[in-house]
Amino acid sequence: MIKIQTKLPRELYIGCSGGVDSMAALDFLSNNHDVTVCFFDHETGHSRQALEFVSKQTKKYECGFIYGKVNRKKHDRESQEEYWRNERYKFFHGINAPVVTAHHLDDCVETWLWSSMHGTGKIIPYSNKNVIRPFRLNKKRELTLWADLNGVEYIEDESNADTGYTRNYIRHEMMPHVLRVNPGIHKTIAKKVKADESRT
Repeated sequence: MIKIQTKLPRELYIGCSGGVDSMAALDFLSNNHDVTVCFFDHETGHSRQALEFVSKQTKKYECGFIYGKVNRKKHDRESQEEYWRNERYKFFHGINAPVVTAHHLDDCVETWLWSSMHGTGKIIPYSNKNVIRPFRLNKKRELTLWADLNGVEYIEDESNADTGYTRNYIRHEMMPHVLRVNPGIHKTIAKKVKADESRT
C-alpha cells in the first residue's frame, strides 16, 4: 500500500524518468490529481530512449508534458552525478508550481549512509523549494509492487548498475553489508523521515 506524506494539491507536476519509481508515482497520482510530467534530458544514450517512452506514456495518462535539458558544460569540480543533479533541479526550480519526485525510503537510507561518511548523517528533506518528496516512507519494493499489480510500464536505465557512480556503489555493494549489520535500518531512517515531516 503506497502512502504519501501531507496532502497534495489537485494540480501538480511530477519529475518522471521512465523508471519504475517515477512511473509508479505517476500512475498512483494520476488517479486523484491533474498531473503534468516533467522530463529532464541528461543527454545520455538512455535519455533518448527514455524521452520517447515517457512522451508516449503522457498520451496514455492524458497528462501534460514539459521538457528540460542540460544547458551548460560540467565544471571540473563537479562529479558527473552532481552535475546532472544541479542541472535537473535548476529545471525543476524554474517551474512555478509544486514538482513531485518519487524519492523513497531506500533513497533516504542510501543518502543517510553517504552523508554519514562525510561527517553528518542527513536524510532527503521533504521539500527543496518547490520540489516535494511525498513518497519517502515507501520502500522501493512497494512502488515496484504497485507497478507490477497495476500493469504500469517502465524502462530500466542500464547505468543504474554501474558501480562507478557513488550512489550505485552504495546501493549495490554497501547496502547488503549494512543490512547484515542492521536489518532494521529502514525503520531507523523512517523515524527520521517522520520527524522531518512534523516540521513541514
